[in-house]
Amino acid sequence: MRIDYLIIAGAIMLFSWLVSSKLKSKFELYSKLQLRNGMSGAEIAEKMLADNGITDVRVISTPGQLTDHYNPSDKTVNLSEAVYNHRNAAAAAVAAHECGHAVQHSIGYEWLTLRSKLVPIVSVASNYVQWILIAGILMINAFPQLLLIGIIIFAATTLFTIVTLPVEYDASNRALAWLENKHMLTKEEQAGAKDALKWAARTYVVAAIGSIATLLYYISIYSGSRRN
Repeated sequence: MRIDYLIIAGAIMLFSWLVSSKLKSKFELYSKLQLRNGMSGAEIAEKMLADNGITDVRVISTPGQLTDHYNPSDKTVNLSEAVYNHRNAAAAAVAAHECGHAVQHSIGYEWLTLRSKLVPIVSVASNYVQWILIAGILMINAFPQLLLIGIIIFAATTLFTIVTLPVEYDASNRALAWLENKHMLTKEEQAGAKDALKWAARTYVVAAIGSIATLLYYISIYSGSRRN
């Protein structure tokens, strides 16, 4: 493994850790900022869905932390227990963000549609791609095509991380716009929700950068083998 890749990988891992730590501290901070309207995350979600004319999506509680997500297959907004039950700026931000995905689904937002199409491919690819890449590197001289196959599969997962960016940013923008236009939060609460979602989005940016860097690394190995 080349030293330049180790340096890049180390830098990305460090940046990822810093962003994750910052995100955790932000959510802890805004979890202490109680909403003046007294609404829980579940109530925020239900109102945002209703205001957008969405009546076929259920808001449910799901176990764990940071397990919040929108499931387009069964049309459910899944909120972690802390978000579902709590009445603070962080819970409001997350609940509204996940409803942003529901709004995207209801209007046929093209980037969400593309990401949904990639999910089955990525689900299968993620189980095997690392093994194929490792085998491809070990057999680079005898069977370079194996590494090329691994690169093509890994490119699909990289594309998924790139497509995820507009999906996540758009969901946050929809959430923040609704919270502001409907006067759901005070100025302080709105600023906290915006800051929390900003740092959450940056975790997806780091993931995309890391995936792109890794893809380029494997491409450079394959290109080098073809020149030799």
